[in-house]
Amino acid sequence: MNVDLDAISAIGFYATYIPPFYFQHLDHIGRRVDHYERPELSLGSYEYVASLDYCKQKKPPNPPAFIFMIDVSYSNIKSGVVRLICEELKTLLDKLPREENAESSAIRVGFVTYDKVLHFYNVNANLAQPQMMVVTDVAEVFLPLLDGFLVNFNESRSVINNLLGQIPDMFAETNESETVFAPVIQAGMEALKAAECAGKLFIFHSSLPTAEAPGKLKNRDDRRLINTEKEKNLFLPQCNTYENLAKECVASGCCVDLFLFPNNYIDVASVGLVTMLTGGTLYKYNNFQIHTEGQQFINDLKKDIQKRIGFDAIMRVRTSTGFRATDFFGAIYMNNTTDVEMAAIDADKAVTVEFKHDDKLSEDTGALIQCAVLYTTISGQRRLLVHNISLNCSSQLADLYKSSYKAILQHPLKTVRDVLIGQTAHILACYRKHCASPSAVSQLILPDSMKVLPVYMNCLLKNEVLVGSPEIPTDERTFQRQLVMPMDVASSQLFFYPLLLPLHTLDTKSEAIPSAVRCSEERLSEGGIFLLANGVCMFLWLGVSSPPEFIQGIFNVPSFAHITPEALVLVKQKEKTEMAFRQLLVEDKGLLGGASYMDFLCLVHKEIRQLLT
Repeated sequence: MNVDLDAISAIGFYATYIPPFYFQHLDHIGRRVDHYERPELSLGSYEYVASLDYCKQKKPPNPPAFIFMIDVSYSNIKSGVVRLICEELKTLLDKLPREENAESSAIRVGFVTYDKVLHFYNVNANLAQPQMMVVTDVAEVFLPLLDGFLVNFNESRSVINNLLGQIPDMFAETNESETVFAPVIQAGMEALKAAECAGKLFIFHSSLPTAEAPGKLKNRDDRRLINTEKEKNLFLPQCNTYENLAKECVASGCCVDLFLFPNNYIDVASVGLVTMLTGGTLYKYNNFQIHTEGQQFINDLKKDIQKRIGFDAIMRVRTSTGFRATDFFGAIYMNNTTDVEMAAIDADKAVTVEFKHDDKLSEDTGALIQCAVLYTTISGQRRLLVHNISLNCSSQLADLYKSSYKAILQHPLKTVRDVLIGQTAHILACYRKHCASPSAVSQLILPDSMKVLPVYMNCLLKNEVLVGSPEIPTDERTFQRQLVMPMDVASSQLFFYPLLLPLHTLDTKSEAIPSAVRCSEERLSEGGIFLLANGVCMFLWLGVSSPPEFIQGIFNVPSFAHITPEALVLVKQKEKTEMAFRQLLVEDKGLLGGASYMDFLCLVHKEIRQLLT
């Protein structure tokens, strides 16, 4: 006897065929007896090993590869960056990510150096010394070797260590200052395609790519465009080369992590685009000095190499009826309106999804969201990761405000500032009109769960991306925009409203950390010592009357006057370095523009009153 076995999906309410082997009896409350034995029935998040139908050409993927591509032009050699990279890689390559129970990493490694031309290295384990192959035709980049380029580090350890020891000396006398950039990415991608694997390019680059080659750029940093209609052009790539390259990289599962060491304008909007669209990470060290920023770079590189990562990923978000996903933000690429493509996704990245409410939502069934991510692990296994969440719905607008969350992503356009102020006023005016108890129009009413909305909105408006000051370098504004886009909620909250800790109140006999204070100059004192952190940088602010015993204990010098800010980012009260610190006191009036929190609150209140009258 044939029996049709169907299940009704909560998302879409359509019938899904259930194969006989999945059938199971029900218990006394109508639940499957194996409910807690099956992750997909009892857990909100779970993973499947994908079948060959979900693999390219229906073949299991090869383990991914890491390719280290080092700019050996004059600037990087002179600053010591090249030698530092090579020295650190000797130890960091032992820490390549691996599966939990694996004895060693399955990731293969390769090496390229470049200036105006590309140098590939054969590090086959059978060689006594590495071999260099030079590609001078950067207009039509090709891979000069395959066998011996991508290798297992443990097997080729001796040859690789020899290479890393030779590279700094090999280019020590170089006078070449021009570099290429797009051909470097092209070469790395072609190497991964030839090896039929996904992977990541670690590119260490120093200057604007002005050499004759695809992707050549010019200096277009025109501060006169700030606060004009043409300002947005400064944050768009100069040419289509990098967008087309990013599209190819995503299709090949090639992620690009970019470490920049510029002394001048480098056009982050162009060179950083591939990183942004491939799920990579962008690092930037202005006027790099080894003795002050060397350790930070080493820590960044170590974390970048070791962090958990998946490759060649595609994500799709499904919802129950009544609402739908309409927009996606992050280090992603989209070729259509539904599939989010990422050459790689790591533990530090988040994707923000914007939903549109376009039909009636049921309070009984709630709002259901499913996020499915198909990706390749570091061992070369194809997996399907599924996240499910069920949210309650309410017909009472007051209930909605109690649990609302407003995700804000900024774009570097002058008009956006007015739009954001208007949106803030509109949200609060709706609450005032439909939810709040009757009161005088002159009184500002905020919902309990959104009392911090104005302060966060003001912080956003004062961020360097939106503040619109010609004193802020265009590259820095672009860098910060790319930094924020893939941040998760917790990281973005800290970034826009930093943590300010009064260290002088610290009890050395206790492990408790002092309570944070509001980010305002009013909280500072001449006898205080404050630590300010926003997740990207940290400042230690020292009042002119800081306790000598505290200074002696931390810096081993007798007084405030003897401190020299070198190894740490120290801020001495009333000195030049205090400006950067004060810019992060987000409740005060911005030094480069932007209102104080109280002034902004008054502005929003005025807008609300106009909307209500």
